[in-house]
Order: sequence, then C-alpha cells, then structure tokens
Amino acid sequence: MYIDAALYRHGKRLDGPFRLEEAAQQCDDDTFCWIGLYEPTEEELDAVTKEFGLHELAVEDAIHAHQRPKIDVYGDTLLVVLKPARYVDPVEVIDIGEIIVFVSRTFLIAVRHREASRLVEVRRTLEHQPDQLAMGPGAVLQAIFDRVVDDYVKVLDGLDTDIGELEVDVFSDDTTTPTQRIYKLKREVLQFEQATQPLVEPLLHLATGRYPLIAEALRPYFADVHDHLVKVATRVSNYRDLLNAILEANLTQVSVRQNNDMRKISAWVAVAAVPTLLAAVWGMNFEHMPELSASWGYPGALLAMATVCMILYRKFKKSGWL
Repeated sequence: MYIDAALYRHGKRLDGPFRLEEAAQQCDDDTFCWIGLYEPTEEELDAVTKEFGLHELAVEDAIHAHQRPKIDVYGDTLLVVLKPARYVDPVEVIDIGEIIVFVSRTFLIAVRHREASRLVEVRRTLEHQPDQLAMGPGAVLQAIFDRVVDDYVKVLDGLDTDIGELEVDVFSDDTTTPTQRIYKLKREVLQFEQATQPLVEPLLHLATGRYPLIAEALRPYFADVHDHLVKVATRVSNYRDLLNAILEANLTQVSVRQNNDMRKISAWVAVAAVPTLLAAVWGMNFEHMPELSASWGYPGALLAMATVCMILYRKFKKSGWL
C-alpha cells in the first residue's frame, strides 16, 4: 500500500493532492518525487513502474524481495537493497526486513517489506530540515541508511543484554544447561551478520563518490554512516565469536558436572561395596568361623563395617569426590 507520496521543491513539500500519473512530468532539477510503499501489490508497483520507467529486473527484485544487501545500476537509476532489523526481546528473535530503494536525480521510491525500520519518521525529520532535503533524493537515501544503521545499534543492545545473561547462566551453579538458548541466539547473530556485513562495501562506494548521482556535499554524511556500520559489523562479528566461546564453555561445564557426578557415584559405590563384601563373607555357611560362636561377633562385624566405611568416606571427602 501507499504510505506517503509527495513532491518536494527546494526542500519543501508541495501542497495539494499528489497525482501519480502526473508526478514524473513535474519533476526537474529543482523538484523531486518521494514515494513510500509498504508491501505493495503488483498492480501498485506496476503503476509506479510505468510512470517512472523503472527497469523490469529491478522491479522484479522489489516484488519478490528476499534479496541480499546491494547496489545495482540500471541506466540513471540506482537500485539499493537494505536489510533493516529489529530485536524482539521477549522471544529473542531478530526480525529482518527489507527495503528496496529506487533512486534517480528526480525521484526516490522506497518499497518496504516487514515491520523493521519504519520510514515515516525519516520523512517527518527531513521535512523539518529543508536545507538537507534540498540536496535531493540522495539526501533521502542517506537518511534511510542512517535510520537502518541506527536500528542495528538497538538490535546489538538487545543482543548484548541476552548474551550477558547467558554468560551468567553458563557459569552459575544451576544444573540446567542453556545450550538451546545459546544455539538459537547464535543462529540469530549469523542471520544478522548476513544482513549487515554485505552492506559495508556498497555504503563505502556511496561515500567515496563512485556514483555521480550522490552530490559531493552528501559524501561526508554517507562516510559517517559507513563508519557506524563498520562498528556494527565488528560488534556482530565479536558476538558471533563470543557465542562460540560460550557454547564451548557450556559444553565444558556440562562435561565437568558429569565427571563430578560420576566421581560421587563411584565413591558411594566403593563405600557401599565394603559392607557388602564383609556381609557376603560372614554370610557363608561355614562351621569353622570362630567369630560365629563368639558373643562379640555380631557387634564386631558391624563395627568393622562402620569403621571401614567411615575411613573410605573421609578419604573420598578429602580428595573432593564427595
């Protein structure tokens, strides 16, 4: 559906109703069109395609989504694919969306899929910054990049909290093992890395003037966003390595607990084996066993069993097996 659409001249939104069928004709060096779409139908996107002459391959990417982050050039139009993200903390899931942006000197068309990184706030902010908006569609593209990268930082903050909880759980005295939670977060981090890492190089190209469409005055702004994205990518890589280390530590802790349990079981078996052995010896049906006829035989046998068990218990306790 259409979220918003308007014409902007010298950084100011033009009043009056927006007519798609007349939009391209009204665009020139001083006026550009900004259209925002959310999960559009083929009919809606086809109408925009006909009005602005979008390349059919680029439109196909926008319809089907599920593209990797990239920048493609189709004539005088850039196709930019972004992977916005938001962290759903209650279920510890990173919701990865997609924004496909068509950019030329006279228009910017943003097609958004899923809930991550709403662009309504971007439009509102820029409409209060006419000097920035006067730089044209490139300024809008920079603001969209900035919003997406800022949302990445929020995702990292959520991950940081949950990974910290995992570290506490792994090294706590609790016998439950958070292996499933570790693996789930590890998978989310890997998906997040696939959304952020490929975007570093395309953003660098925008910051270094590879695309003439981007005004020179905007390149420092893209460079600043690129710097933030590099920091995000570095943190994501560190989280991936940290989760690998936590998983290994968890498996080691499980192994240590199992060894401790086996040692305790073995120690108690050894303690219990002594009275069992003595009882088996004295339980034999022999006649010539002096202690059988002695008055102290029964209490003596019990005392001997208790003494040996106590000695074994103290030995195992001292060695840490019990």
